[in-house]
Amino acid sequence: MGADRVQNLASMGVDRLPEQFVREAHERPENSKAIEGKDVPVISLNHPFQKVGEEIARACQEWGIFILTDHNIPPESIKALQDVGRQFFELPVEEKEKYANDAANGNLEGYGTKMVKNQAMKLEWIDYYFHMLSPPSNVDYTKWPRDPPSYREVTEEYGKELTRVSDLILVALSNGLGLEEGAMKEAVGGDKLVMEMKINLYPRCPQPELALGVEAHTDMSAITILVADRRSGLQVWKDGNWVAVDLLPGSLVIHVGDQIEVLSNGKYKSVLHRSLVSKDDVRMSWAVFCVPPLETIIGPLPQLINENNPPLFTTKSYKEFQYRKINKLPQ
Repeated sequence: MGADRVQNLASMGVDRLPEQFVREAHERPENSKAIEGKDVPVISLNHPFQKVGEEIARACQEWGIFILTDHNIPPESIKALQDVGRQFFELPVEEKEKYANDAANGNLEGYGTKMVKNQAMKLEWIDYYFHMLSPPSNVDYTKWPRDPPSYREVTEEYGKELTRVSDLILVALSNGLGLEEGAMKEAVGGDKLVMEMKINLYPRCPQPELALGVEAHTDMSAITILVADRRSGLQVWKDGNWVAVDLLPGSLVIHVGDQIEVLSNGKYKSVLHRSLVSKDDVRMSWAVFCVPPLETIIGPLPQLINENNPPLFTTKSYKEFQYRKINKLPQ
């Protein structure tokens, strides 16, 4: 498998993009450039929570994404997280391959490359590391990197910080719908809410205008919390155009995922997004997907449904939703 990794392919110094990575014409960044003049909302936690909550709810209705600043996660915690992630991807090939996953058979935890092709038989320019982060009952530490040695300590500490942040966001989303503040968290699993960590590595690409790091998609999560090491290359779809997400140092990017869109009966929008790659920079991002336990039943919240606001989505378990989305079946 080692020879198939995008990182290894990039290190060979290829000057042309292999055909399997060349996107269809309508997907190519050269033909679908992001527009200027639209800015993703930036929300600071250094304001009264009522104001912050209103801003979060508005951003999730209008954009499905926002940038969160002043979140009180220590900068050294984010730096440590990024350092151990980089150190893993700098390991020799044979060391990284000890953690290889078996994505073809549905075993996603571990070191991987997006080798599952889309309908057009095209691949993404990305390697990744994926594992469960919390709660402890869902975590198999044998799936976590053991090198660098500090990986577990650093990552668990960051996970604790994100629990606080995700709780705050879910309260704001509940308030924005006129619900009790605990309604949204309870609907996505309460204290059993699952957090999944995915470290994305986007190596240098010889023809970035033809490739995508991650193709356009919405997340299956309730919410996704992301940090990136530079300009992330992240773009979101807004009003019929791609809009670049310009990151602020130390900020978090918060995505609305499919489960929140369903629970809110479409009031909050699951954001369509994609990631570009660069000829000059190696880019990395750390995404944490906050998802319900598999058995959780997800549908429009009954408190929001009436004769003037009928349900827009069917009710099903998260496990069934996940299966149907992965297999591109109608929801």
